[in-house]
Amino acid sequence: MTSTSDTSAKAMLDEARAGTETRLRAIAVRLRHQHPGRLGEGFEYALGTIGKRVRPALVLASYRAAGGASPAIDGVGAAVEIVHTYSLVHDDLPCMDDDDQRRGRPTTHVQFDVEIASLIGWLLVPVAVEQLLEACAELDLTVGVAGRMAVTLLEAGGIRGMIGGQWLDLEAEGQARDLDGVMEIHRRKTGALIEASCVLGALAAGAADEGITSLAGYGREIGLAFQIADDILDATATTSQLGKTAGRDMALAKSTYVSLLGVEGARREAERRAELAIGHLTPALSSETLTGLARYIVSRTS
Repeated sequence: MTSTSDTSAKAMLDEARAGTETRLRAIAVRLRHQHPGRLGEGFEYALGTIGKRVRPALVLASYRAAGGASPAIDGVGAAVEIVHTYSLVHDDLPCMDDDDQRRGRPTTHVQFDVEIASLIGWLLVPVAVEQLLEACAELDLTVGVAGRMAVTLLEAGGIRGMIGGQWLDLEAEGQARDLDGVMEIHRRKTGALIEASCVLGALAAGAADEGITSLAGYGREIGLAFQIADDILDATATTSQLGKTAGRDMALAKSTYVSLLGVEGARREAERRAELAIGHLTPALSSETLTGLARYIVSRTS
């Protein structure tokens, strides 16, 4: 039986996907005109890949839970998704995870080449900041709030977040890591941007410090749960189901929750983290949508 929170989460994902993809298409067209030739084509290709848009959905759900109502919040979700796109483009490079398929089609470096893909990844970071600041202007936020949001996004995508996590992940290939070590990789490589998505929604809505802390705690646990669920899917799903190469963790000899706890143990841990996330929500921020998104993240099949 489908619960109200499940229905609410699906509606939020659909809404966030539609708004984000409208923004990304417009940005892709602009970049293609600004950068004629293969670089512009590469921007359009990377930004045109269809995704679940979980991060924009978390921005939107957190914003609404904190009292926000403007449709311009889609611009903040698009900025987060641009940073996520840059991470995927670089993560797939031969010097990283060396994947040739992403979201059901050739990765950017396969479709174009390594040089173009590398440039696209680097250049998408300032594009994301530009998009974030445009959205802040549409939302009529103060310079101080906009600056705080930019710092939040860039720190999540930087050495203290996603880049640092990717570095730890590469170092861990072929090396045994305990649960604490795997958790540190997960919290930074995947979790930092998911936590930031929730914080950005809270900041955009003008949430008080208590609300920001609550949504940050929710996002921190959801980020970990999301990556544990990814580990499970990598071990149990097919390449066709995932839209990317399955079994990469085993092929690269990575320590994961699955390798340390087994599939069922990892699944229980993901579910536990989702419930911990929901427990961070204060009565004022209680949201069927956020509850539904937490449970969707650990039960998804791709």
